[in-house]
Amino acid sequence: MSTPFSSSKDWLSRLANHGYRLTEPRRVIVEIIAASDRALNPLEVFDLGRDACPGLGLVTVYRTLEKLEDLGLVQRVHQADGCHAYLRAANGHEHILLCNQCGQAVFFAGDDLTSLLERVARQSGFEIQEHWLQLHGLCARCRDSVR
Repeated sequence: MSTPFSSSKDWLSRLANHGYRLTEPRRVIVEIIAASDRALNPLEVFDLGRDACPGLGLVTVYRTLEKLEDLGLVQRVHQADGCHAYLRAANGHEHILLCNQCGQAVFFAGDDLTSLLERVARQSGFEIQEHWLQLHGLCARCRDSVR
């Protein structure tokens, strides 16, 4: 997977370099995802995007998210309800902390999981080619609001 770019301008440039048209709806979707500090599901992107681009279609949201994922700019995160949400892809070897209540996403540097992966490979017979780790819980703000 390629290294993600840091700004919506970089993302749009990457899309254009891969032959994708830079339409206004696509620009709006890119800006929303690139600026978000939390995982957004496609309907949230759609609702946020319609404020800036009333003609935005839900199919455009899904297709754009798919293209951004193919280019390694966003990654899918699994939600407790079984649906997917999206956020910017990790920089290098990072893992994700996700708040179950507000959806805030925080990236953290990956610890060395080599011994665990080697043990799992040995016990299962799998050749592990990649991994990703998502930790789910409550962020400090949500945890404090529950108390």
